[in-house]
Amino acid sequence: MTIDTNVFVVEKDVGKNLYRKKTYYNLVIEQEVIAKDKDEADKLFAECGIDHSQINHEITETKDGVETYMVDANYTESGDTEYMGKVTIETDEEDSYEQVTIDTYATETDVHTKDYQEHTVKQGEL
Repeated sequence: MTIDTNVFVVEKDVGKNLYRKKTYYNLVIEQEVIAKDKDEADKLFAECGIDHSQINHEITETKDGVETYMVDANYTESGDTEYMGKVTIETDEEDSYEQVTIDTYATETDVHTKDYQEHTVKQGEL
């Protein structure tokens, strides 16, 4: 009987043993997305994640006769979607420029438009 392995054996290996070991790693992926609300962000996150075609033997080290037999990645859990800030436009009238930035002080329900200047308009006040 033969065994499926990626280890190449030669005559000098006669009498030695083949060993296999599974090692489990926790992989953390932290992604960000611009979305109109948390529901849209969750939908976009659900459509992304690991490109499983990239989970292969190339992410492992092969040396001293150690060969990779199998690589896999499985979903375990996700944290909550976290609000990080609101996309806004800062206008410097003195220098006549506009800059798109992320305002970490703005709340998730603040309404900002291109005309936003020095005050935040709360949803429902329009």
